[in-house]
Amino acid sequence: MEYRSLGNTGMRVSTVALGCWPIAGMTSPGATEENSLATIGACFELGINHLDTAYMYGRDGESERLIARALGSRRGAMVIATKGGLHWDEEGRRVHDASPATLRRQCEESLRRLNTDQVDLLYLHAPDPNVPVAESAGALKRLMDEGKTRAVGASNLDVAELESFIAHCPLAAYQPPYNMLQRDIEADTLPWCRDRGIAVLVYWPLMKGLLAGKLKRTDTFAESDSRRKYPMFQGDQWQKNHDLVDKLREIAEEIGCTVAQLVIHWTVRQPGITAAVCGAKRPDQIREAAAAANLLLSEAQMARIGQALAERGKPSTVSPV
Repeated sequence: MEYRSLGNTGMRVSTVALGCWPIAGMTSPGATEENSLATIGACFELGINHLDTAYMYGRDGESERLIARALGSRRGAMVIATKGGLHWDEEGRRVHDASPATLRRQCEESLRRLNTDQVDLLYLHAPDPNVPVAESAGALKRLMDEGKTRAVGASNLDVAELESFIAHCPLAAYQPPYNMLQRDIEADTLPWCRDRGIAVLVYWPLMKGLLAGKLKRTDTFAESDSRRKYPMFQGDQWQKNHDLVDKLREIAEEIGCTVAQLVIHWTVRQPGITAAVCGAKRPDQIREAAAAANLLLSEAQMARIGQALAERGKPSTVSPV
């Protein structure tokens, strides 16, 4: 496993991180407590030292509570990131609230759930349309000054919002969506972060399973499946994406890896990318992801992937989460 600097914090994180949204069970059919605890436990043997969670991962913080149980006395071996600024209301609707008071309350509750007095990285989960980013950043700065977090990050912000953020709080990390089919950050936020030494840890490296190589062209999605609203899971875009996956599968078979491993490896080799946050609800899933860090691809093979992406062309705009 390779480790890279988390901005200028002095901390180093594995290039494959465990995304702890699936273990909350809210959108992961078949997630079990036993598998969730085993998935976190597997990180120790795999060399994964970064766990990424959030206040709103679960109706009652299930993700954070499971992390605390799985780590026990081994808390110090992991770089733990959590996030604040989003929560669920009583009807199960997602609510943006990144006011200073709420960020403080959520941080303190996350610390209790995680059974720790300090997290390593605390993100603003998303900008709140009703609260200036500067106010949210200032609140996170105060929490850092008080020792409740070692460093501060921001997720899902654009360049203008990032500029406002760093005017009020040092920024160690940025977390956006990024994958072979969703590369908008390459034009703005990624070079912005690279120029400032800010770590970039990306989510959705497999684009909700589309790039894992396990979906079939004939697959359909249930009404409750959020993927139905994304253009790249529909019509002509769906077929073009499978054409791409077929080409990736040819390269993966030559190397002796899975399509998912090939895709994750490509992701963490892109300039400016620090790590890929890979969600998993079972130990076998995180083991597959972790193996991507150890692949050896030649420049020629990387060039073939680049050619396949060029032939795919730019996908239709991705719908918001």
